[in-house]
Amino acid sequence: MVKIAVAGATGRMGSRITALSKDYKDLKLSGAFERKGHKDIGRDIGPIVGIGETGIPLAENLSSIISGADVVISFTTVEASLEHLKIAASKGKAMVIGTTGFTKNDLSTVSKLTKKIPCVMASNMSTGVNLLLKVLQDVAKVLGNAYDVEIIEAHHRMKKDAPSGTALKMAQVIASALNRNLDDVAVYARKGIIGERTPKEIGIQTVRAGDIVGEHTVIFGGLGERIEIVHKASSRDTFARGALRAATWVHKKPAGLYDMQDVLGLK
Repeated sequence: MVKIAVAGATGRMGSRITALSKDYKDLKLSGAFERKGHKDIGRDIGPIVGIGETGIPLAENLSSIISGADVVISFTTVEASLEHLKIAASKGKAMVIGTTGFTKNDLSTVSKLTKKIPCVMASNMSTGVNLLLKVLQDVAKVLGNAYDVEIIEAHHRMKKDAPSGTALKMAQVIASALNRNLDDVAVYARKGIIGERTPKEIGIQTVRAGDIVGEHTVIFGGLGERIEIVHKASSRDTFARGALRAATWVHKKPAGLYDMQDVLGLK
């Protein structure tokens, strides 16, 4: 039985991870926590997320509950997730991180800390998206430089980072398959007289509106035909279930940084 502690347990993602954990026979919710001063601190987490009494009070920090957990799951902010990772590394606990928006310096910190513990970190925990990443790599290799690549992503109005981590991962996978450096070829906005499209650029465009859970469209545009590959998430549950699957997978792995491709056996 894998015992999990969920960060941001009353938030959009944390609440679904917390609620859905009851569906997994090999998982046990051992703790749930929020930021200091949250209005629900001390209340049973079950009624808050809609699953009835659990006997688990909402804590105001990870340190107070981490001893009872095998894996910490964090879909929060960059700053919070890094702090959770530091605490987990100091206690020898595994982690699952679904937070996006990390800088190169942040990722360097993650790399150092995950030399001590196993951690699954992915911009998207969806099984479908991770399968799609493999498909995109194969498609790009076959089509080569004859097709223009554009990525369009759409999310809800409250998402703070842009482009989405998923869109960036898609672009990285495609750029690698085409032997391009994404930093050199990515185009994030177009306006005015911009001239003819360069052959190797990869466009990544962002939409923020309403309550869109997550949509990604990859266009391979050739002369006389266009291939569009689309993924649409209609519920955050798909990401929550991916995170729970990752938690069951990672807790006995050797120290290191893994992603959902590892969890799903796609590498």
